[in-house]
Amino acid sequence: MTIFDELKERGLLAQLTDEEEIKELINNGKATFYIGFDPTADSLHVGHFMALCLMKRLQEAGNKPIALVGGGTGMIGDPSGRSDLRQVMTKETIEHNCECFKKQMEKFIDFSDGKAMMVNNADWLLDLNYVEFIRDIGPHFSVNNMLRAECYKQRMEKGLTFLEFNYMLMQSYDFYELFQRYGCNMQFGGDDQWSNMLGGTELIRRKLGKDAYAMTITLLLNSEGKKMGKTQKGAVWLDPEKTSPFEFYQYWRNVDDADVIRCIKMLTFLPLEEIRKMESWEGAELNKAKEILAYELTSLVHGKEEASKAQESAKALFSQGFAANMPESALKDTDFNEEGNIDICGLMVATGLVSSRSEGRRAVEQGGVTVNDEKITDFKAQFKKADFEGDGIVLKKGKKNFRKVFLG
Repeated sequence: MTIFDELKERGLLAQLTDEEEIKELINNGKATFYIGFDPTADSLHVGHFMALCLMKRLQEAGNKPIALVGGGTGMIGDPSGRSDLRQVMTKETIEHNCECFKKQMEKFIDFSDGKAMMVNNADWLLDLNYVEFIRDIGPHFSVNNMLRAECYKQRMEKGLTFLEFNYMLMQSYDFYELFQRYGCNMQFGGDDQWSNMLGGTELIRRKLGKDAYAMTITLLLNSEGKKMGKTQKGAVWLDPEKTSPFEFYQYWRNVDDADVIRCIKMLTFLPLEEIRKMESWEGAELNKAKEILAYELTSLVHGKEEASKAQESAKALFSQGFAANMPESALKDTDFNEEGNIDICGLMVATGLVSSRSEGRRAVEQGGVTVNDEKITDFKAQFKKADFEGDGIVLKKGKKNFRKVFLG
């Protein structure tokens, strides 16, 4: 099976331009391709997983990845999938986030000996002369066509700023610069980026002639992949300081039954032959598949040792009601009232399981809160300092969120 055929079977490719040429380049290791990463935080999250895994697969087939961090476009903000204006970040914040991205990407991509590159579009965007840019690039874009793009349509009702309207030109110009500087002949992106990507392909061909080699591919379900990184609590990060290996493992261990095989296909490096056998699994076997998914992805991000610890802790949690390596929270004296007590809602807020007391009360009333495997039915339930001495307690909210709580 060729790498192109494998990507298709794993469900990673959706829309393509020039399919035969793309197939030829990828299968023969001649593609120099880029994927962009918006540096809006100091860590990547699981929504970036599909892109990172794709880059790893293509590099192993002999192709050259370029990880483009948006140090320049990050100062504008991509309107795709947004209902409001992104907060504009400082140059220093963006540079810090880009450095953090590089460290995390190195676990997936081999940057040694020129096998891959990390490039910041601030290198060319921040020094552009606006009048020269508009005169040179502007004539190649139709405002009518731009307004028909999905990334702008969804913002028209609430108001699309001219700052954001520039984003398509900026992203298209990125491909043009990467093509000229590094011979980048292919770009990948989410299905919500299709219009911006086509803009880059057309810009290269109009500026440099129809023979210029530039093509685009979008990742199937990548917009859903971005949603993968979001939970009710926030993002599931690749940084262990933000999301512990145990929490990371638990996130994947608790994916929906309908999604588990699809996630194994798209995100793990298990052989397709092995995955095909799993497609007929049902009931308890699906739980086994979830454990495989969780272990493989935790191993990719945090290493086999941490993945094994997380797996053992998860099994201990369900069999004995506790786990040695689950996330921990230490209570301070200020968390208790004058009588030395803390109620269940305050406990959940203090440990970060909920963001407010009202959210904690709803969780109790819905029957989703336990302490040491005993369901809490009264949102006014009180706990004394002595309850948290020694090994502390195991606080659980729903099926996915756990904390070992003790006195700090």
